[in-house]
Amino acid sequence: MTNDYGFRKKSTKRFIPNILTLLNMFLGFFSIVLILGDEPIKGGTLILFASILDAFDGKIARVLGIDSQFGMEFDSLADTVSFCVVPSVLIYSLYIDGLPALLGGFISFIPLMFGTIRLAKFNLENSEIKSQSFTVGLTTPASTITLFAYLFFCKDLYGNFGDPRTALMLVGSLGVLMVSPIPFNKFPLLSFKSGRANSFFLVSFILWTILFFIYKGLVLFPMSLLYISWNIFRWLTLSGRNSIQSQIDHSGN
Repeated sequence: MTNDYGFRKKSTKRFIPNILTLLNMFLGFFSIVLILGDEPIKGGTLILFASILDAFDGKIARVLGIDSQFGMEFDSLADTVSFCVVPSVLIYSLYIDGLPALLGGFISFIPLMFGTIRLAKFNLENSEIKSQSFTVGLTTPASTITLFAYLFFCKDLYGNFGDPRTALMLVGSLGVLMVSPIPFNKFPLLSFKSGRANSFFLVSFILWTILFFIYKGLVLFPMSLLYISWNIFRWLTLSGRNSIQSQIDHSGN
């Protein structure tokens, strides 16, 4: 009887992270509906919530000891909808007016193309690499959030959706960064455990959330650019140091 209860309890827990993943996918789908209905700001807001769900579904699965290959593949499929299809639909809906159909279609395809490549590469990484504090290439949620942050920023500052030329250059840059060898720091997952580091991240998250709801894109877009720029600068600096050290070692031999 006890074993049967334990089995049923574990079976019930298995659905918790998958429900979060499913909600992530639904928010992505409904974001597409809103974008096609000329409400991209609302669609972008849903994507922000989808990124939060995406950050916690895998964490919860590991805490409960129920992470699985199915969960990982399901998560990737949900991410394809929310962070690959959605930005492609956004570009197609807002920023390619006046371009030839084929060129506009290809540019709109960039987030979906590079995003799915990025997700496939991530699934092939071993568990040791995934456990590190960084991820190789910009993640699909970070790329999509940056794109929507530009949308929020222009809407708050100028009252429009921004310059299409700037948006398309941003899309191309984000696509390349997703499949680049540049290591990007993972965002620390918040915890309510005691400790100075956890308290700092928790307070920072609360302050950032308050600032976002007050200023929205005026905060989110600069923070996104700062995050990307810092990681690129750090990678270039470390690459330069390693190159110089390699030359020194080679000349010494």
